[in-house]
Amino acid sequence: MSHEDMAILPDTKGKFLFTSGEIELHAEGIRERITVPVRNGNTAGDLFHRAVEDALDRGRKAGQENPIVIGAIPFDLGEVSCLYVPEDHEWRTRPDGGDSPADRLDMPTLLEQRSIPDETGFKRAVQHAIVNFQHSDVRKAVLSVMRELQFSAPIDVDRLLRSLRAQNRDGYQFQVPLPDGGELIGVSPELLLRKTGNRIVSNPLAGSTKRLADPVADKDASGRLLVSEKDQYEHRIVVEDIRRILEPLCASLDMPDRPSLLSTAALWHLSTRIGGLLNDPSTTALELACRLHPTPAVCGYPTERAQQLIRFVEPFERGLFTGMVGWCDAQGNGEWALTIRCGIVERDKVRLFAGAGIVEASQPDSEWAEVQTKLGTMLNACGLAA
Repeated sequence: MSHEDMAILPDTKGKFLFTSGEIELHAEGIRERITVPVRNGNTAGDLFHRAVEDALDRGRKAGQENPIVIGAIPFDLGEVSCLYVPEDHEWRTRPDGGDSPADRLDMPTLLEQRSIPDETGFKRAVQHAIVNFQHSDVRKAVLSVMRELQFSAPIDVDRLLRSLRAQNRDGYQFQVPLPDGGELIGVSPELLLRKTGNRIVSNPLAGSTKRLADPVADKDASGRLLVSEKDQYEHRIVVEDIRRILEPLCASLDMPDRPSLLSTAALWHLSTRIGGLLNDPSTTALELACRLHPTPAVCGYPTERAQQLIRFVEPFERGLFTGMVGWCDAQGNGEWALTIRCGIVERDKVRLFAGAGIVEASQPDSEWAEVQTKLGTMLNACGLAA
C-alpha cells in the first residue's frame, strides 16, 4: 500500500476547535490528512492505527514535541475518516460569554427549510422499528432526522460558534474542517471516552425529556425521567454495553448502580459517569474510543442488527453525525465526544441533525417531539425558533 493510501494529502488550510470544561484546544493548518477507515480497527497494529501512529511519528520527526491527531470519525466505521495532524496546536482558557441575543438574530435571511424525513415519514420509521423489535432480537435503534436550511448569503461560522457558546456554556463545542470546504460544528453533551495516563472516563447519556420554563414544572419533569421505566431501560442498554467492552481492559471500573441527571439548556438526560484504571496504560484514547463506537446511545443494540435497521428506514446517509469528534496525542491521552447537537455549514446551506433512541415502549409522537427539541440547540444558534 502506498504512503498516500496510508495517510496523507497535503493541505495548509483548516481550523479546528474542541472545548472541554474551561479549556479549549485550538489547531490550525493541516500537516497530514488521515482518511483510512476505522473498520476492523479495534486493536492496535492494524491499518487504521498504523496510519495514525505513522502520522504522529512523522510529526515528532518534524520537530513537534507531542503531536496530536484531531478530527472526526463517521457513524459507519467503514466510511473514510476525517482526521488531521495539524501544523500547530495550543490549549487556551475558555472565553466567557458569546454573542448577545440580538447578535444571534443577525443572520442571513432563511429562504427555505425541509425535514428529511418529514414528520409522517419519521413516525412511520419509528413504528416500523417497534414492529421489528417484536419479531427480532433488536432491543433499541436510534432513528434520526436531518433539517436542511437554505440562507440568502454565506453563514459566518465564527459567529455561529459564538452563538452556540452563549447558549450552551457546558458541553463539548467543536469545529472540524471538512475536505469539501464545509465545516462540522456543534456542542455535544456526551463524552464517549477521555483518557489521562492510565485513567479513563466515559459518560453515556440515554433517556431524555424537555426542559420547561417554569422551575417547578421543570423539576417535576426531571423527577419523572428518573423513574421512567422506558427511559431507564433505554439507558441500561447503553451502560451495560459499555461495561461489557471496558471491563476486560480495566484493573478497576467504577460504575454507579443507577443513573443521575445531567441538564443542558434544552433537555434533561439520564447520565452515568463511568471511571476506570486501565490494565495497559499504553492503550490510546483513540483505540478505546474506536472499541466503544458506535454505542447503543447513537446506534442501538445489538449493534450490527440495529445498523441494518437504521440503513433500511433512514432516507439519508449520516456521515459524521452520530460519529465521534475529538483528539488524541502521541502519548495516548485524548478526549472524544459523540457528534450530536451538530450541523454542517457549506457557505449558504446548513444541514442539522438530531436523533432519538427507540425501544418497544416508544411512542412515535413523543419521539418526533424529542428530535425537534434536540434540533433546537442548532436552530437557536442560527437565530431560528425550534
